[in-house]
Amino acid sequence: MTLKNRLNIYITLTRFDKPIGSYLLLWPTLWALWIASDGNPDLTLIIVFTLGVFLTRSAGCVINDVADRKIDGKVKRTANRPLAKGLISTKEAVALFILLMGSAFLLVLLTTNSMTVYLSFIALGLALLYPFMKRYTQLPQLVLGAAFGFGIPMAFTATGEQLPLLAWLLYFAKIFWTIAYDTMYAMVDRDDDLKIGVKSTAILFGQQDRLINGILQMLTLALLICVGLIANLGSIYYLGLLGMACLFVYQQYLIKDRDRDLCFKAFLNNHYAGLLVFIAIVLDYLSR
Repeated sequence: MTLKNRLNIYITLTRFDKPIGSYLLLWPTLWALWIASDGNPDLTLIIVFTLGVFLTRSAGCVINDVADRKIDGKVKRTANRPLAKGLISTKEAVALFILLMGSAFLLVLLTTNSMTVYLSFIALGLALLYPFMKRYTQLPQLVLGAAFGFGIPMAFTATGEQLPLLAWLLYFAKIFWTIAYDTMYAMVDRDDDLKIGVKSTAILFGQQDRLINGILQMLTLALLICVGLIANLGSIYYLGLLGMACLFVYQQYLIKDRDRDLCFKAFLNNHYAGLLVFIAIVLDYLSR
């Protein structure tokens, strides 16, 4: 196998060619950095957490594919993944996971404080736990939300070595939001998952999936409103939340018929929702 072919396999395995998952981790982490620092985040922390997001998300994709290597071939959307097709060995994939997570941990160790380093072990545990949850619980998206959002408390401890109420409000907003958008993602695979016995909130919610997603989206917005009130954020921030709410309505429209392609489009749209709130937070602090 040529070096170019192997590099392409690594890119596919780590999803470097599909950064949507990284963006969905990045925006809430940046929300937390800006709010924790009262609008004046340290440049080093911005760089470290941005790199950390991309490294940990890629590592999460690798370990997810290791866990799912025997079932991905039975699902239309995942049938061409490298491990499912036997293009890379499990040992090599695990080694790549260790390299990526080790690099992320090294960044935290060298640039932050002991409290953040301790939290990074919890983040690692959640990243390892999630891929296996779809076999044991109908709520793997809850574990994913806990893992995806852990950059939020780490951003607060890296900034001020404390975990105030704001950190937890943001964290739980991220969890509710993740369950909502990953349920849309799971709606794409629902028919395949039912056949092979994989569990998900899309299956658990059944015909109430749109309603429950809407409730989760409203809870996300409610918690973010509480964040704005406690952090004394201004009108620009709330305009950002209004924009997020409009995108949530649009996503509900997309999933109304539960069409696979449109459900996936609704999932992808959450990138813009997170980005919009981030821009609103930055502009709100700049306007002071």
